[in-house]
Amino acid sequence: MQPGIQSNSLHTASSLADDELRIRVRDLLFKNLSQGYSPLLRKHYCFIQPSPRTYPYQFWWDTCFHVFMLCRLGEYELAKKNLRSLFAMQEDNGFVGHMTFWRKLIPTHYSDVLQARPTFLNLRPHMSALIQPPLVAQALARIYQSTRDSWFLREMLPKLKNYFEWLARERDFEDHGLISIISPVESGMDFKASYDTVVGYSGRGGRLRLYWNAAIKVDGANFMDRYDLARIYAAQRFIVQDVLINTFHAQDLRVLAQLCRMASDESATLFERRADQAASAILEHMFDEKRLAFFDTKGPDHRHLPTLTFTSVIPLLLPDVPPSLARRIIERHLLNPNEFALRYPVPSLAASERAFDARASRYLWRGPTWAVANWSLFHACRQRGFDDIALALGNSLRELVAQSGFREYYNPFTGEGCGAHDFTWSGLILDMV
Repeated sequence: MQPGIQSNSLHTASSLADDELRIRVRDLLFKNLSQGYSPLLRKHYCFIQPSPRTYPYQFWWDTCFHVFMLCRLGEYELAKKNLRSLFAMQEDNGFVGHMTFWRKLIPTHYSDVLQARPTFLNLRPHMSALIQPPLVAQALARIYQSTRDSWFLREMLPKLKNYFEWLARERDFEDHGLISIISPVESGMDFKASYDTVVGYSGRGGRLRLYWNAAIKVDGANFMDRYDLARIYAAQRFIVQDVLINTFHAQDLRVLAQLCRMASDESATLFERRADQAASAILEHMFDEKRLAFFDTKGPDHRHLPTLTFTSVIPLLLPDVPPSLARRIIERHLLNPNEFALRYPVPSLAASERAFDARASRYLWRGPTWAVANWSLFHACRQRGFDDIALALGNSLRELVAQSGFREYYNPFTGEGCGAHDFTWSGLILDMV
């Protein structure tokens, strides 16, 4: 094994002990808790803000992360409330936006206005028009596995089925089994370097051009189209199949099928078939055999966006990737000190890429280490028997929290905490203990 990742298991003696870690994560989640009643929407809400000052809304995949943490803390009723709140504004067609604005309509970032479908009565509706990586079936499964609450399962299952039917109907544009995103924001990785060529950013003109092209032009055009998906697809401005989105989608479909079986729901076979199709499409359209990596693709012909990011190894979460191939991918990339095996792995972009920048920046996901990368690859390695690598990934995140606290992301060379403060994602370390 290369020393870059393995060494992280050797210098964590001063890191947080398990009990202290649980206390600190619990304190953070309750500090960021927001609950009450919305007179305007006439609904109760309960959610955890990812970071009260920077991200004060209820976010889709953040809520799923919070459910994982709450279940590890034994806070099952609070986990249920968070998941109920996530679906409280679900539309009749199954859609749920990636942000729900329960209290604050004035955006933290004014570009957020462009991410909602405007109406004559409400320029900024109470829910965005975008999606995020689907982890909700896994969140519901975690609650059910912990509580065996069949009533809650039967309450939430129709909502999840309706949502996944919307995804299949509205976002699998080519009926290939791959979900397309229409904005960089939908991946949860807004300025991901693999999108540069799609948004027309070459590195020239400074980062302001990147912000304009990725955050304003794409969302602005979608806003002007009033998020009419047929018009957006026809324009082909930003139709991307993201590796992480599709890996989580394939995982969630399999879990959804299992939940349906537990509830004696006949839809299990349908969702299992879709899961198989999604996993096969990832291997067929996203894998580059020569580079031993999975790449985001764009357009109806699924052209590769050949930038090496941490998501290039995320499909290792899927059992459809053969064990021998998984080992080769791990050795080529995850253990490579020139790519991902840095002092504090796993960087969001391979250090060998021209766009790599480990420093703090408003242009996210272009180098620093994020908790979700370690969490995802921890579980991938554990499932495949690479326990030493999984341990190193967990120890790396544990040391980052001990050294720099709960921050949005971290410098992979120094461990410096960057971005939002009191950011909940690093609490995923609980799910890696």
